[in-house]
Amino acid sequence: MSGTKGRYIVITGVTRGLGRALVDQCSQSDELQACRVFGCGRNEDQIRKLNDQYGGVQYQFTALSTCDYDDVMRWAEGVLKECGGRGPCLLINNAGLMNETAPLWEVGQEEFRKVVDTNINGYYNVTKAFVPSMIGNQSGVIVNITSTWGRSTSAGVAPYCTTKFGQEGMTLALSDDLAGTGVSAVAVNPGVIDTEMLRIPFGESARHYWKPSEWAKVALPFLLHLNKRDSGKRVTVPYS
Repeated sequence: MSGTKGRYIVITGVTRGLGRALVDQCSQSDELQACRVFGCGRNEDQIRKLNDQYGGVQYQFTALSTCDYDDVMRWAEGVLKECGGRGPCLLINNAGLMNETAPLWEVGQEEFRKVVDTNINGYYNVTKAFVPSMIGNQSGVIVNITSTWGRSTSAGVAPYCTTKFGQEGMTLALSDDLAGTGVSAVAVNPGVIDTEMLRIPFGESARHYWKPSEWAKVALPFLLHLNKRDSGKRVTVPYS
């Protein structure tokens, strides 16, 4: 991503896991010294801490659920107004929810609904809110953070797999919609990272995988250098 002056990044799900790690890494990136970062997350206490730590003109964080269409639209309207109507150069849909591991027929209706609402409707809401302004720029990259379980399956996580496969399909179809606009959409599998969500199905064995902070050191430069040649691709963050 070249020419970051006057540009900005939007990241959802910044209060924990990969989203929080990306924010921390943004603050350490020489490439982003002139780039603003806007983020959102559900946890008001964590949003307050992020604003205390980083908040100001360059970093601004808002407490909201990406499932709430009206809240997302109001948030995006405020961001766009502050940035002169210009859309983000990088939009990272990251906010996600994992179900408690169980066979699909034992998953409660409300739990299934929440996973779908967060992982599918949330991505749609944020995309709808920001993409028209990105098309106006004729530039920008939409990164939809998916999962290994968006390309393979395991027992006990059918709701999560359902939504992650859906995110991959959404991204590829969105790329088709964006053809000729200058805006790109890329499905990014982050890999297997030791997050709170991974510990739901993996338990203590999750500790054998990379920590989010380790992952972000590799992931952020990778995401920043995605471009129109990557649109419609299903890629994986290259770490070992």
